[in-house]
Parts: sequence; structure tokens; C-alpha cells
Amino acid sequence: MKLNLEQIPREKTLTKKEFIQKYFKPQKPVVIECFIEDWPAYSKWNLDYMKEVAGGKEVPLYDDRPVKHDEGFNEPHAKMKMTDYVELLKSGPTKYRIFLWNILKEVPELQKDFSYPDFGLRLMKGLPMLFFGGQDSHTFMHYDIDLANIFHFHFEGKKQCILFSQDETKFLYKIPHSLITREDIDFADPDLEKWPALQYAKGHVAQLEHGNVLYIPEGYWHHMKYITPGFSMSLRAIARKPKNLGKAVYNIFVMRHFDNLMRRLKGQEWIDWKNEKAVERTQKLLLPD
Repeated sequence: MKLNLEQIPREKTLTKKEFIQKYFKPQKPVVIECFIEDWPAYSKWNLDYMKEVAGGKEVPLYDDRPVKHDEGFNEPHAKMKMTDYVELLKSGPTKYRIFLWNILKEVPELQKDFSYPDFGLRLMKGLPMLFFGGQDSHTFMHYDIDLANIFHFHFEGKKQCILFSQDETKFLYKIPHSLITREDIDFADPDLEKWPALQYAKGHVAQLEHGNVLYIPEGYWHHMKYITPGFSMSLRAIARKPKNLGKAVYNIFVMRHFDNLMRRLKGQEWIDWKNEKAVERTQKLLLPD
């Protein structure tokens, strides 16, 4: 048995009005296939180009090892020169990914290769982030701390994206006081006997290729798997729904700091307790009244 996933709608292109009415207002994901052909990045951006313009930069790398109590928030697992990282990506499968790399800060000239599109939302222009991954590397299922509206522009390679709305959280084995699900769930091929609640979750899936834009609505859970080496850029707009804005403020100013405090005080015991609670709370849904 597989996850209950429907294909994300695909549009060749969309006007601002069409996007707002069909996807933003109802908070539905969409893949726009032809939207950035006028960007220099559309024809320039590939792994070799990134190696050329940023080869000397040291980049933070992440893999799929479980969260440890003594690791800080978004602390990288390794660091490497971009030149070496691109060669690693080309050499074969690797778990190492670049996560949340601010290109304006690190390589300002890349700003000239794209513009901020008018989707009818005010994009946060200081936060264009790049994400790289090797064949078969993946993120944990998670949602972003600020529950923003995300526009995910994909360059080079192929990537599978699985999304769930916040309404499906109760079925996903969410870890308390965090933004992730159980890290030992393989959302690309889950064991539904071990994680039976997943069969009740209704999600969305799409495969991205060069030039595609994926709109991820506010607070949506997302799991990204690189089918081939490649990279993407995300632009974001602040959450509009009051409920999501409230969650974002809580996550940033309360939840994150509370979790870090408990890691320091309780160590691995805190991590283990959260993992157990994720299963316990989710499994309760499956028990008869």
C-alpha cells in the first residue's frame, strides 16, 4: 500500500489574477511549468556555473542522520568548498545537501540572474535561499518555522516533492516541540505496517524539472527527494492567515528556544521522549472510542 497522494496540478503559465484566485486564496499547491524563461538564471544556472561563481566558498552540508540533543538548530553536519561539493554530486549518490544557503550574502552577483516575480504577494527580498542535493538525498518531512508561502524554483536535475497540509498533521507522527515528523519514516516508500496512521493522510506529489516553479501554501509539510543531482531556489512571502502568523511567532520566539533549553537540560532523554510521544499521540487516533 502506498501513500494517498494526488498529483499537484500543473499549469503552463499563470497570470497574477489566476494564481490568486485558483491557488493562493484556496491555499492549494500548483506547479507552473513556464514562468522564468526570461531570467538569465534559466539558461545559466547549473552545477558547473555554481562551481564557477562560488567554487571557493565553504558551504554547510547536511545529511539524513537523526537529530541529536547536542546539535544546535540547523547546525551543519559537514563543510566543504563548493568546487569539491559539485564534484561530489557528479561522482554518484550522496546524502549531503546544502540547506538554506543565502545567495545574496554569499554570492551577490547571482542576484543579477533573477528577478522577483509578481505573484500578488510581497516577497521577502532578503531571503532567497538555495538548496542542493545529490542523487537519492532527501529532506525529512517538515514545515518551515515561519509557515510562509513558498515559491520553489528548480534548476538542473529532477526532484520529487511530497506535500501535506497542516490539516493532515495528526496522521504524520509529528515530533512534539519541533517542525518535523519521525525521522525514521521514509516518505518516498513508507512502511505502512509500522506507521499505519499514514494511510489516512491525504497529500500531494509532483516531480520538478528545470524551470518548474512549485507553489507551497502556508505551513504545508514538504519532503524533497533528489532523483538526480540538482538544486533549487526558494522565495517566500509572509503567512497571511492570522492562525498561521500566530504559529510562526510562537515557533520563532517560544518553541525553538524551549526545545533548545530542554536539549541542554535533558540531553538525549528529551529527544527519545519526543520520538515516543510522536508515536503515542498518533496511534491514539487509530484506537476505537
